[in-house]
Amino acid sequence: MPLNYSKWDKLELSDDSDIEGHPNVDKKSLVRWKQRAIHEQREERKHKIAQYKADIACNDVLKPRMQTIADEVAARGPPHFSALVEKFQTRPDPAAPPTNAPNQPTYDAMLLNLMLQVWEAAKARGVEKGDPKLGEALVAGLREHLVKIEEANAKLRVQLKKEEDEQNSKITSDDMHEGFDSTIVAPLSTPAPIKNAIPSDKPKKTVTEFENLNPKSAASEASAEEDETDLPELTPSLAQFSLIPIFQYDQAWEFIKAHRDVYVPGASDALLVAAFRAQSDGKNKYAKQCVHHSLLLQYCDKLGKDGPSVFFRKMVNRDARATGLFEKDVEDTYAHLIERVRLSKEEEPAGGAEQIQLVAENPETQISFNVPQGPPPEQLELEGPGFENVSVEEVRQALQMRWDVFTGFDENLQEAIKAESLEKINVALAAMPVDQAEETVKLLDMAGILSFAGPVRDETGRSSVATEDAEYDAEYEDEEEEGEGGSAAKAD
Repeated sequence: MPLNYSKWDKLELSDDSDIEGHPNVDKKSLVRWKQRAIHEQREERKHKIAQYKADIACNDVLKPRMQTIADEVAARGPPHFSALVEKFQTRPDPAAPPTNAPNQPTYDAMLLNLMLQVWEAAKARGVEKGDPKLGEALVAGLREHLVKIEEANAKLRVQLKKEEDEQNSKITSDDMHEGFDSTIVAPLSTPAPIKNAIPSDKPKKTVTEFENLNPKSAASEASAEEDETDLPELTPSLAQFSLIPIFQYDQAWEFIKAHRDVYVPGASDALLVAAFRAQSDGKNKYAKQCVHHSLLLQYCDKLGKDGPSVFFRKMVNRDARATGLFEKDVEDTYAHLIERVRLSKEEEPAGGAEQIQLVAENPETQISFNVPQGPPPEQLELEGPGFENVSVEEVRQALQMRWDVFTGFDENLQEAIKAESLEKINVALAAMPVDQAEETVKLLDMAGILSFAGPVRDETGRSSVATEDAEYDAEYEDEEEEGEGGSAAKAD
């Protein structure tokens, strides 16, 4: 097989024998002069090529504009020619050829110069202003310049080709370039997962559930526990990713390829948290975008190792089955989010603040209500065993204190006590501030209006109220029964 050495034809080689000079001039100086002459010729050739290209580009801009001017003057006559001259003189366009030459004239200035030459040529032929042949003379002059521009461009192209052929005839240092290179690029490190992300392989654990006898009162405690749990937050890249409009798969795919820290564990959860907060704040459009992008990442994760490329290939190509399924999932998930936000807002008034609720620890605990019917009577007598050493005034004071405590409560609590319903009392306590509710429970216990046969628990866990069936309460309960017309007390 013959070898082709033609690629070496353009290689210029020389040695000392190629340089002939005067014997009184040293050889090194002749070599340096020869090298300098070669480099000067190359620079001059580069300058000529750049100048030829600039002139051709400028003529390519002027030629169509000159053609338009000639056609308009032929149609509208000399007044249009004068109007264009005035425009180029008073309101010229600053556009100019892209050169670094000082005082580079603009395209309008060059057109003005050509039009003035046409006008002077018409006057030289004896055609003055007002002459009926002026329009024809102006159009003829313009078309002559068009021909000149075309001829000049043809000559410039010939000269440009000649110089470029000469430039490419020899291999120079400017033609040297890097053919190939081999480098080892270290693999990119795996981005860290989102902070507080819930791992997918989290071990399962047995959870014991307890029945809550008063779920409304426990809402505050559950809410506090949820608030204490750290939720995944948006990173700067995720926040920028969430601003991409929905269903813009091309834009989302390019962003994921450029930001590897978007497709990491916990990213979809962080977007759902952001969607819930945005929907709660009334930012419906942004909430739906977060839901959409969260599902994008979830679908990519479910499709395996090459999930992102597989998913976005179908989405970008608008696969009808795939896009329909995904977009329906987006709408359904967003509708579910709206419902969850609505329910959260409805539960917020009941569970958003701390409350005092009374719940008996033992289901068999007997709850007794001692509802006073009025103040103690004026004439009060105590009869029966066990009351020999009891003072009537002390009983009267106890009954009066119970009545004063009862009347000091608001109407809702009084109605709940009269109904002898612990649930209604809890409802009334829930409407009070915590401090006021605690003081109310103490008054109920002290006055003996509400008595438990065992301990009572505050469901919020903030305070513990224990009401015991003490002898003091039993004594006053008996005294009240006697004072209100029981078998042991008489009222005169």
